[in-house]
Amino acid sequence: MATIAGKFVGREPRPDLLSGTPRAHALDRWIFVFMAVWYIVITLTGFIPDSIMKVGMIQAGQRPPFPIVLHMHAVLMGSFLLTVLAQTMLMATGRRALHMQLGIFGVALAAALVAVGCVLAPTMYYQTWNALQTAPAAAQPQLQELLSIKENILLLQMRIGILFPLFLAIGFRARAGNAGMHKRMMILAVAPALAAGIDRITWLPTTMPASNLGADFWVLLAVSPMFVWDVVRNKRVHEAYWVWLGISLPFALFILAAWDTPWWHATARAIMRVG
Repeated sequence: MATIAGKFVGREPRPDLLSGTPRAHALDRWIFVFMAVWYIVITLTGFIPDSIMKVGMIQAGQRPPFPIVLHMHAVLMGSFLLTVLAQTMLMATGRRALHMQLGIFGVALAAALVAVGCVLAPTMYYQTWNALQTAPAAAQPQLQELLSIKENILLLQMRIGILFPLFLAIGFRARAGNAGMHKRMMILAVAPALAAGIDRITWLPTTMPASNLGADFWVLLAVSPMFVWDVVRNKRVHEAYWVWLGISLPFALFILAAWDTPWWHATARAIMRVG
């Protein structure tokens, strides 16, 4: 994986075919702003109705309150998405120096987001596990089913926890020598995390909880505006997409193979140190 990324980091293999034209310059400035806004729209579309519904359930005593780490994750993720938007806006309006300064804050936000995510995943799992241990017999089948779903979702959470910082590191490393890789990879790094919001958009067709294929399809579709722009603009697939796909595909295949298997459920419980 490092070899795939290292091949392209630090250089721009081929110039953009339309560089220097007014149309290309305008697209260069604003396609990434559009993607940042698009990501925020997807996230809000999924999480706002879901959060309102769950708050109502908490008020009705139908589920436990949100743990504090969930609020921390929401604030950090929202802040990071707004930072990505600010970064793209700064470059679109020619304020590169401020863009570089804000980038340090973005790196700190990303590190905090990964750290909080590593706490959030087991916290949400233990919430269901502990409820299962004390639930009356009539409620146990439903909680057991929910626990199995969370064990499968743990695969997706682990993928995000690995790929998000990895892609950000590739993009950050490329910032000086390969601007094309840098700006695309910073957008692509966020894409795997969009699945959390997409899965909450109830009117979208889904394969959950039977498999994660539907969520992966919608993530690819979410990235497609930037990809289509690139192909139309340059008549080729930019190297950033090959790096992103080459690293992502093994994870996707592993999740597909492990999803809802007895082996994975046993492994997830071993990871969580529960019997």
